[in-house]
Amino acid sequence: MHDLTGVSKGDQCRALGLSTFSFTVCFAVWTIFSIIGVKIKQDLGLSETEFGILVATPVLTGSVSRIFLGVWTEQYGGRLVFTLQMLATAVACWLLSEVRSYEVFLIAALGVGLAGGSFIVGVAYTSQWFDKDRQGTALGIFGVGNVGAAVTNFGAPFLVVAFGWEQAAQIYAVVLALTAVAFYLLARPDPSEVARKREGRKPVSAGEQLAPLRNIQVWRFATYYFFVFGGFVALASYLPRFYVGAYGLELATAGMLAAAYSMPGSVFRALGGWMSDKWGARAVMYATFIVSLICLFIMSYPRTEYIVQGIDAPIRFTFGVDLTSFVILTVLLGFVMSLGKAAVYKHIPVYYPHHVGSVGGLVGMIGGLGGFVLPITFGILNDWFGVWTSSFMLLFAIVAVSTVWMHVAIRLMERRRHPGLADERYLSDVPETPQAPPATTR
Repeated sequence: MHDLTGVSKGDQCRALGLSTFSFTVCFAVWTIFSIIGVKIKQDLGLSETEFGILVATPVLTGSVSRIFLGVWTEQYGGRLVFTLQMLATAVACWLLSEVRSYEVFLIAALGVGLAGGSFIVGVAYTSQWFDKDRQGTALGIFGVGNVGAAVTNFGAPFLVVAFGWEQAAQIYAVVLALTAVAFYLLARPDPSEVARKREGRKPVSAGEQLAPLRNIQVWRFATYYFFVFGGFVALASYLPRFYVGAYGLELATAGMLAAAYSMPGSVFRALGGWMSDKWGARAVMYATFIVSLICLFIMSYPRTEYIVQGIDAPIRFTFGVDLTSFVILTVLLGFVMSLGKAAVYKHIPVYYPHHVGSVGGLVGMIGGLGGFVLPITFGILNDWFGVWTSSFMLLFAIVAVSTVWMHVAIRLMERRRHPGLADERYLSDVPETPQAPPATTR
C-alpha cells in the first residue's frame, strides 16, 4: 500500500471532490447521444442499423478504453491522465458539430467514448488518497458521478431546443475542456507518483501492470460487474421499451418509471461503499445477489393464463406481476445493484493495491461491455421467444452463475486459510496472501 504520511483530510476531500465532479461531467458527455442522436439520425437520414451502431460506439469504446487508461494511470499518475483524457474527449465532442458524413461521425463517436473511460482513471487516482478502511466509502461517493447521465437527460434537451444540437455539443465540449484545465490546476499529484519520483524509480511497465489479469479471481470480479453495472446500463435503456410493449404505457410514462429504476442505481452507490467498509464487500455482494435473484425470479415470470378442469366446468385464472409490483421490484433491484457496484470496487484495492488501474480497468471494461451486449441480446431473445420477460430470465441466469461461483471460490479460499473450520462461513475481505508491489528498476 502506498504511504499516506503527510496526506491531510483537506487533501483527501480535494482529491475526492475534484474527481467526482470531473467524472460527473465526463459521464454527462458520454451519454450525450441519448439526446442529440435522434437529431443526427434525422439530419443524415440514417437507417435503424446505422443509427444503432452510431449510438453504441461510445459505449463500446468507453468500455474498451478503461483497460489502457487504467494502466497509464498507474504508470504516469491520475492527475495527468485524467486531464489528457478529458481534453481529448472535448476535441471529439466539438468535432461532432463540424462534420456531416456518417463515417466521420463514427470517428468522433469513438473519441466521445473516451469519456466513459474516465471511471477507472478516477478510481485509481481517488483510491490512493485513502486507507483501505475508507476506500469503499470514498469510491462509492466518486461513483455517484453516474448522475451525469441524469444531467444530460434533463439539461441537454433544453440546450438542443434553445441552440440546436450542434451548439449543444460545442457547449458540452467547452465545459469538459474547462473541467480538464481546472482539474490539472487544482488537483495534487498522486501520492504514489510523488513517492516514485522521490525514490528515483521508473514507472512500472505495462507487462507488470497486466500480470494480475492472469488470475481467475480478477475475471470473477469482472463477472460480478458485468451484472451490477452492465445490467444496470442495459435495463436503463431497455425498460422504457418493455413498459410500452408489456404494459401498454405511453412513452412519457414509461420513461418516468424507468427513471425510478435508474436513480437508486446511481445515488446509493455511496451507501454501498460505506456498507462495504463497515461489514465487508463480500457481505454486500451476497446481499446484492440474493435480493437480485428474488426480484429477477418474480420479474421473469411471464403473464400466464391457466385453465383447470373443474368438477362442473373449466376454471380459468391469470397469474402475472401487476404494474405497481413490477415498478417496486425494479426500484429494489436498482438499489441493490448500486450497492453491488460499490462492493466490487471495494475488493480491488484490498486484493490488488498496487494494480488498481489495470485490474480495475479490466473489471470496468467487462462491465461496460455488458451495457453494450445485453441490450442487443434482449432484442434477440424477444425475437426468438416472443416473451417480454425473457430478458429478466437471462439476467437471473447470470446472477445465479455469479452467486454460485462467488460462494464456491470463497469457501475454497477459506478452507485453505482455515482447514480446521471448513464448515464456517467467512465474510471477511482480507486477502489470503498480501499482494507484493510490482518490481521496478531504479
